[in-house]
Amino acid sequence: MAKWGAVERTDVSSGFVKRLSGYSLTTAEILYRMPDHPLVLQSFLWQDYDIAPEFPTLIKFLTFWREKLDGPIYSVRIGHSGLLKPAEVRTLSAEFPLH
Repeated sequence: MAKWGAVERTDVSSGFVKRLSGYSLTTAEILYRMPDHPLVLQSFLWQDYDIAPEFPTLIKFLTFWREKLDGPIYSVRIGHSGLLKPAEVRTLSAEFPLH
């Protein structure tokens, strides 16, 4: 039995728990050179929850890429969502039904 004021853990996604801990959705577009054709650039999209501006999860992934994969990274573009916030809602001032 939980103590008064304690919150019992239920089935909550790990992404939601991360968002409450300060993580936000991060997307990175990684351009890399093909190992067999170094003049050809290939695109790879990576998405995970991470903390800006340090991006420890992304840096860990990029370190893995450099150490284990053959295609050298050409560039990385990062997109990061804002803080956890309620959905934006606009109320209607009028309604116009159509037949």
